[in-house]
Amino acid sequence: MRLRPYFGYKFLNSLFTGLALGSIFVVYQPLQPSIYSVGGVVLALGTMVIARFYHKLMGPIPYFRIALLVELVILLVILLFLAIPYHYTSALLVYSGYQLTFIFGSYLVRAETVLLKRPLLLSRLDIIKQAGYLAGLLLGFLFYTFLPGSKEEQVYWLHYLLVAVEVGIIWLLVRSFKRR
Repeated sequence: MRLRPYFGYKFLNSLFTGLALGSIFVVYQPLQPSIYSVGGVVLALGTMVIARFYHKLMGPIPYFRIALLVELVILLVILLFLAIPYHYTSALLVYSGYQLTFIFGSYLVRAETVLLKRPLLLSRLDIIKQAGYLAGLLLGFLFYTFLPGSKEEQVYWLHYLLVAVEVGIIWLLVRSFKRR
């Protein structure tokens, strides 16, 4: 693993999270609360299934493949949101796509810890991730504050920015694991 692009990947990944945070309240608005319960059950069961395979998945190649899969699913979810009119179906697709990626969340954090090993690297990584998250929250605040239009229009336009960030995330992830 190449650390410089990997840290950039994690910064952009966290920036994405901070940037997207405000949009989920608008995107998920058409969903019934029962959907969150069903999604939570699927998330818990999926996470348990993945955990059963940790012994096979704790290495750089499985980590890269799963991280790339997660990022490609997120890119697809964003593109679907932009392509499908805003209503119940688009909200359900976005929620389902994100829940699918969250199933791998515990694995990715644990594998990252195993791959980086050294506490100093993990400390640096966590600081970079929090800096990215803060930057994303600040950008989101500025975006919503200065972009005119309804909250639905603002969230729609934000997703174009999210596409650009996600493409950068994927590029840096690939560079992180590319052989020199």
